[in-house]
Amino acid sequence: MSTTTRNSNPSSNSHPSVLSPGTQAPDFTLRCTPGQSVSLREFRGQPVILAFYPADWSPVCGDQMTLYNEVLEEFQAFQAELLGLSVDGAWCHAAYARQNKLHFPLLADFEPKGEVARAYGVYDEKEGTCERALFLIDSDGIIHWSYVSPIGVNPGANGILSALEELKSKNEMAEATK
Repeated sequence: MSTTTRNSNPSSNSHPSVLSPGTQAPDFTLRCTPGQSVSLREFRGQPVILAFYPADWSPVCGDQMTLYNEVLEEFQAFQAELLGLSVDGAWCHAAYARQNKLHFPLLADFEPKGEVARAYGVYDEKEGTCERALFLIDSDGIIHWSYVSPIGVNPGANGILSALEELKSKNEMAEATK
C-alpha cells in the first residue's frame, strides 16, 4: 500500500500540491559539489530516498541528516540511495557535509531557487525554503511513499524504513507472480 502522510496541523504550511504515490518522480539534475552534478535518472533501477530539508546548519536539520548518516547502512541494505536536498548552495553543502561527516550527497536546489522542491510540491514560498519532506521513489522512477513533516520536527527514519520494507515486499510479490 503506497501512502502519503502529511501533518494535519492547520497552522502548518500545507501544500496540497505535494506529489502523491503512483506519480512519476520528476527528473532533475542538481549540484552535489561545486564541480559535480547528480541526476535522479542515474539511480534508475534502485530505490531512491529524497530527503528535502529547510537549511544546512539549523538544529533540526542537523539532527535529521546526522540520524540518516547513522542509519545509512540500513537504507543501503535495501539497495536504496539517499539524497538530501535543500535550497542551500553547493559550497554550503560541502562545508556542512564535511563538518558533519555525512556519507551521502546533499543536492543544491539553489538556482533557480527551489525549482525541484516546487516540482515535488514541497517548496515553502513564504519562507523561501524546502519543506521537511521525504519521498521514496521505486526502481522505475515512481513515487512509492511520501511524508511531509512539521517543519520543526525531525521525521526520523522509521517511516523510511517501513516504506522500504513495504516496497521490498511488493517487489517480491510481483516477482513471485511472474
